[in-house]
Amino acid sequence: MLAAEALRQLGKPYVWGARWQDAPKEFDCSSFAQYLYKKAGLAIPRVSIDQAAEGRRVPAKRSTLMVGDLIFIRGRSGRYNRKFPQGIGHVIVVTGPNEVVHAKYKKVRGRDGGSVIRQTLSRILKRKDITVVKRYL
Repeated sequence: MLAAEALRQLGKPYVWGARWQDAPKEFDCSSFAQYLYKKAGLAIPRVSIDQAAEGRRVPAKRSTLMVGDLIFIRGRSGRYNRKFPQGIGHVIVVTGPNEVVHAKYKKVRGRDGGSVIRQTLSRILKRKDITVVKRYL
């Protein structure tokens, strides 16, 4: 259900600071994760750094990841604390064996923008800025 709901949101606009209550009209990365989990019947924190602090840690390996796992990316801009001094700036939702969906920021014609997009898990796992992966389900 979580993966199917994520796929239904493809193309929805990214808006920084969007809350789950703004869904499904618009999302930021953490409100997207929060919205999906709420639809699945589980409450998770609002912001990505708080989401990263909860759940069970799992290895960032394709063979161990499951639908619903959350991949947290180091922040260039984002939130910082003692547990994550490098910060958490983005969260990505695993939706299949080699698929992720996330609300991704992107400059569009010089303006803030972006949307909910699908990418391959293998591409995401090549990133050097993965901070932690968490499992809530």
